[in-house]
Amino acid sequence: MKIRIGMGNVPVRGAPGGDPDPACLVTELETHGVDSVWFSDLVSAPGVVDPLIGVAYAAGLTERLKLGMSVIVLPGRNPAVVAAQLASLAALAPGRVLPVFGVRPARHADRTVFPVPNEHRAEVFEEALRVVRALLTMPVVTHHGRFFHLSEASVAPLPAKPVDLWLSGRVPAALDRIGRLGDGWLGGNITPAEAEVCRTSIVRAADRADRTIEEDHYGTYVTIVQDDAEEHTVDALLARLRQDRPDVDDPRTLLCWGWDDAREHLRQFTDIGLSKFVVRPAGTVTSRRAFLEAFTTELMPLENR
Repeated sequence: MKIRIGMGNVPVRGAPGGDPDPACLVTELETHGVDSVWFSDLVSAPGVVDPLIGVAYAAGLTERLKLGMSVIVLPGRNPAVVAAQLASLAALAPGRVLPVFGVRPARHADRTVFPVPNEHRAEVFEEALRVVRALLTMPVVTHHGRFFHLSEASVAPLPAKPVDLWLSGRVPAALDRIGRLGDGWLGGNITPAEAEVCRTSIVRAADRADRTIEEDHYGTYVTIVQDDAEEHTVDALLARLRQDRPDVDDPRTLLCWGWDDAREHLRQFTDIGLSKFVVRPAGTVTSRRAFLEAFTTELMPLENR
């Protein structure tokens, strides 16, 4: 499997809004040969740019760096517009665009930004995803479903190579959906043991749907708590994890405590079949350059080039 390790947002302590301009980050990642950069869909979070805008901006600054968007909230967005945006990005950065879609916003503050009733979110998501895929693979699309209606619609330029549409999620319904509809899975806030169960469930769902997901299309976010992490930031993160993962006895097990622990987590994840990773710090860092240097020294050697 091709093991690849990318990087998420790295906000700098003391910088206004955490320094939201991604120019410095993406150019340094390109220079250091990092596989990918990832932009999150966090509308109300300070210092976070819209993922589609961020990828477009980064595409103009780089030539090799892969450009990830995770997790794009699909319910509440117009799927035809999303397909057109992805088609444009694929034309600007061929082979480098990596979208990951999710059903619900990560932040409770963003719930009203994507106004789809909770009881319909999964249904809207699945139909919207089918529309996005159809528009990215077919020259003309006519679709009349429960939520969306298109007559002889198209996007241009149509990608020469299909754009892989990865999905997120960890509950049984989400894992079944990934197997039926997704091209890959990107998890988050999950232990290696849980990831193994998720991967197995996705493979079984894909088998039932007579589909195959490539074996190296499974990955997860990896959050690292550094020695100089601010105590109040770590406490706030643990509180959010307790809220989001009430099924976990100790939320500390969902984080990596330093680079040694991160390496061990990556080894455990790869042992159970994951090969794509997005690393991010737990909160702000004192120096983005120092974090990147540690990343390239401590984790990049785990990739197989």
